[in-house]
Amino acid sequence: MRKIFFLIVIVCIISLLLWGGFLVWEQFQGIGPAVLPPLGDIAEIIEEIPQEEQQSKLDFPLILPEGFSISVFAKDLGPARVMTRDPAGNLLVSVTKEGKVLALLDKNGDGNSERTVSVVEGLNRPHGLLFFEDKLYIAESDQVAVYDYNQQTLRAFNKEKIIDLPNGGNHFTRTIMQIRVEENDRLLISVGSTCNACVESDWRRAAILVANMDGSDLKVFVSGLRNAVFMRTHAATGEVWVTEMGRDFLGDDIPPDEINIVKEGEKYGWPTCYGKNIHDTQFDRNVYIRNPCEEPFETSSYIDIQAHSSPLGLAFILAGTSAAGWPEEYRNDLLVAYHGSWNRKEPTGYKIVRFLHDEEGNYLGQEDFISGWLQGGRALGRPVDILIQPDGAMYISDDKAGVIYRVVYRGD
Repeated sequence: MRKIFFLIVIVCIISLLLWGGFLVWEQFQGIGPAVLPPLGDIAEIIEEIPQEEQQSKLDFPLILPEGFSISVFAKDLGPARVMTRDPAGNLLVSVTKEGKVLALLDKNGDGNSERTVSVVEGLNRPHGLLFFEDKLYIAESDQVAVYDYNQQTLRAFNKEKIIDLPNGGNHFTRTIMQIRVEENDRLLISVGSTCNACVESDWRRAAILVANMDGSDLKVFVSGLRNAVFMRTHAATGEVWVTEMGRDFLGDDIPPDEINIVKEGEKYGWPTCYGKNIHDTQFDRNVYIRNPCEEPFETSSYIDIQAHSSPLGLAFILAGTSAAGWPEEYRNDLLVAYHGSWNRKEPTGYKIVRFLHDEEGNYLGQEDFISGWLQGGRALGRPVDILIQPDGAMYISDDKAGVIYRVVYRGD
C-alpha cells in the first residue's frame, strides 16, 4: 500500500511539473528575440555597406522605403532609451539600466558622433529627459529632478528633486514632457502600473500626472493607462499622443496595444477595459446593468495595433517642424517604434511603423517603415525612441544593440 501511495505521489508531482512546464512554455516560447543576445552586430553590418548600396544588397537585413538610408550615429552606448537635444544641439540619451545620461557630440556635422560624454551618473534608472529654460529635467524611477547644465563641459550639477514618484513595480520607467495649458507651462509625467492587471493603491500609478514646472500642484492628468511609456505633442494641434501597452496573458492577439490622444480628466480603460471599449471579463468578473466600458465611463483607444508589439517612441512628420527633406507623401504622418514582443508565440514588432494621415489629420492606415531587426527567433536590435530634427534627419535609439541610428532621405 505504501509503495502504491508513493507511486501516486510521484505521478502527481511529475504531472504537476509537466503541466507547469507546459504553461511556462505556452507563455514564454516567443521570448527569444527579447532576451537572447543580438543575432549579430548591427552597427558592424551597417558600417560595412555604403549607404547608397543598402537597398541593392540582398543580404542587408534592414528594409527601408525607396530613397532612405540608415547609418550608425553612435555605438557601444549600452541600453540607450530616451533622446533629447541640449540648447547647443548636442544629442543626449538616457541609459536607464546603467543609471546614467550621455551626451553624443558631432562637432563636424558629418552624421557620426565622434565623442561620448557622461552628463550625470549614479541615478535610479533614469529615463525621461527634458530641457526647459536651460535646465535639464531627468525622470528617475522614484523622482523628477532638475539640474543646472554646463553647455561647455556637458555636465549636469546642482541636482534639485522636485517630485517624488512611486519607485519600482513591473513598469519602472518614467517619462516627462512639457506642455502649454492655458498659457502656462506644465510638466507631464507618465507612471506605469505595478502589475499586469490589478487595482492600484497608489493614485499616481497607471496614469499620466501633471504638475507645475517647479513640481508643485502634482495631480492626475489622465488615468487608466497601464504603461504609456512615451508621449508626444502634436505641433499643429497641441494634442498629447501616447503609446500604450496592453496587458499580457490573454493570448497572442488580445488585448491590442494602443495609440491614444489623451485629454485631461479622461480615463482610458485599464485594468477593466481595453481597445475600443472592450470589457476585460477575465480580470473584472462583476456583472453590470450596462457595459462599464462605454463612454463616458471610459475613453476608447484612437488606434488599435497588434497585441504585444510594445509601442514606444513616436514622432510626427509635420510641415514647418520636422518634414524638411522628406517626400511630400509623408507629411502629417506618424512614426512609432515597436520595441517587440516577449509574450507572443510568434514574435512581432521589432520595427518602425508609419501611420498615414491626410491633411485634415484623419487616420488612413499603417505600413512598415523600417523592418528587419527581427530575424526568425532572434533579433538584431530593439528600437526605442524616435527623434526627428528640423533638417529631417531621424534618430532611433536601440537598447538591445546599444546604438543610435540616423536615417535620412537621399532621394530616388
